[in-house]
Amino acid sequence: MTDDLPPNPALLPAGLRDLLPPEAATEAAAVEALMEVFAAHGYDRIRPPLLEFEDSLLAGSGAAVADQTFRLMDPDSQRMMGLRADTTPQVVRIATTRLAGAPRPLRLSYAGQCLRVRGSQIAPDRQVPQAGIELIGRDSPAADAEIVLVGAEALAAAGLARPSFDLTLPTLTPALMDDAGIEAAPHAALARALDRKDAASVARHGGRLAPVLTDLLLAAGPADRALAALAAAPLPPAARALAERLAATVAAIRARAPALRLTIDPVEFRGFRYHTGIAVTVYAPGRHEEIGRGGRYLCGEDPATGLSLYPDALLRAAPPRAPRPRLFVPVGADADTAARFRGLGYATVAGLDPAADPAAEARRLLCTHLLRNGEAAKLPSAP
Repeated sequence: MTDDLPPNPALLPAGLRDLLPPEAATEAAAVEALMEVFAAHGYDRIRPPLLEFEDSLLAGSGAAVADQTFRLMDPDSQRMMGLRADTTPQVVRIATTRLAGAPRPLRLSYAGQCLRVRGSQIAPDRQVPQAGIELIGRDSPAADAEIVLVGAEALAAAGLARPSFDLTLPTLTPALMDDAGIEAAPHAALARALDRKDAASVARHGGRLAPVLTDLLLAAGPADRALAALAAAPLPPAARALAERLAATVAAIRARAPALRLTIDPVEFRGFRYHTGIAVTVYAPGRHEEIGRGGRYLCGEDPATGLSLYPDALLRAAPPRAPRPRLFVPVGADADTAARFRGLGYATVAGLDPAADPAAEARRLLCTHLLRNGEAAKLPSAP
């Protein structure tokens, strides 16, 4: 009988991974590019803790991510704690407690890691970086538009110039079904049909709502087509108000960014269950993976809206950035010269021991240039 082999120390749990050079530095640079744009628009940065007591972390909007939250016992207080699966509920706690007296609208930004119980087929990672903004204290098309516009500018600064913002109304379909008095069993069947974009099943289970839901289902796509379908649909007052709010938000976005790609899915209702109005999902051209998600919600008694961007997904979608050139600085080289090249964007790698062949040592350390006679001499590529 043979002994079991020792576990591989590089093996990690499913959905967790090491981020190695140069990807770790690239992601950090992307996060700071996003945060710089957020700050330029008046969004003040906060840093919530990774862990909180379970009863506060999962209160209010936090209940929507309870099934994605890892829990553990705090050995100090003997109370259950949770690892955040989404940062927005923590922003709500901060805004309604420590910043309850701050002037509204309150603009906050954040960046950090979230941990989720499960990934998805498209995005299997369970540790998810987030960088986002929250606008608290205004319920208006201008506020909804600002979130989209600032998000688009931030994505451009991080290298993604042509994102698509898919606008949805998560409360529209429930409002239509409630107004029609659809009972529990048909309600569930109709919700499944809409979730699967199955027009035949919508017709079968929709009853008198079937024609309008089918028209709205088929209208998903470019914003103008979907808005025209919503304008023509026979909607009850609550649903009509949602459609008009969406049209006003699109107009506010286009007034400042007419070339921004906007799509609308009128009957899409997936997403975080705390959304109470217009929601948004961000995509890159030609990709199905979400690079951001947000929407309107309640922050205590205050109306609020926000957008979370996912830097890891963003980097998979954006064109690769040119790596920083690496300059090998042999022992005894002038320190001021090395500092000058750092100011020019080089990463300087200092030799710690004299090298018989500085060029060979530079290549061994994966440098692209060698400091020679006060200049950055480019090294030939390895054969």
